[in-house]
Amino acid sequence: MSRRTKRSDGSMPLAEHLRELRTRIIRSAYAIAAGMVVAWYQYARIFGILRRPFDEVVAASHHQGIVLALNGVADPFTLQVQVSAVGGAVLAMPVWLYQLWRFITPGLHRHERRWALAFVAAAVPLFAAGAWLAYATLPVGLRVLFGFTPTGVENIISVDRYMSFFFQMLLVFGVGFLAPLVLVVLNFAGLVRGRTMLNWWRGIVMGSLVFGALATPTGDPVNMALIATPVAALLFAAIGVAMLNDRRKRRLGTLVDANPWADDEASPID
Repeated sequence: MSRRTKRSDGSMPLAEHLRELRTRIIRSAYAIAAGMVVAWYQYARIFGILRRPFDEVVAASHHQGIVLALNGVADPFTLQVQVSAVGGAVLAMPVWLYQLWRFITPGLHRHERRWALAFVAAAVPLFAAGAWLAYATLPVGLRVLFGFTPTGVENIISVDRYMSFFFQMLLVFGVGFLAPLVLVVLNFAGLVRGRTMLNWWRGIVMGSLVFGALATPTGDPVNMALIATPVAALLFAAIGVAMLNDRRKRRLGTLVDANPWADDEASPID
């Protein structure tokens, strides 16, 4: 366990700070490398999970000649390295998240540590829920896209392009599910009132529908609503949490208006 040398004012020399960062990065790299080894030996099973949405669409498709393909001589090896790297990063996530947490914790106050810990604790399941929803709805998007293949034309899909599309969908959905958490953080930081967020309900509904339309390349309004509904529900749930927090602050007398002056009133100069 590394020890940090602090000055009398509680700060740490730059060289010591850089050494601490190097230690955390090395430990995280070791964990990721160990996870890559495990993922390397489980490559066939992991790749089967990744290509399952594609196989479901092909099995139910009326179009023939839709296949995944590797074009280069070294592409099979490169693919296994890439899949193992992603799998290693996922398996080592508890370790490198802990190392990141240990690096930033000494620079935070006690109440800031609680907020940061709560943020991470909420962000991980929200991102995972978004990624799972993307994985569950991916066959729908693939089915629609493959439906544009003309009759008599073979659709040869490069594996690296399929993987890029796959991870892009997971990332978009995961980040989309983090939006409610951002609203809660803004409210707890005292930047936005819950009542103000509630006034944004039209934009939230429209934004959720736009997100559903962009996240799924299908023109079916039912499938778009299946994506937009949970996102909108999470956003309104975040607004509810913000309003409860404002009520708690008002009861404790700690609610401070960020802009107590009217629109036509000049604020005082400090």
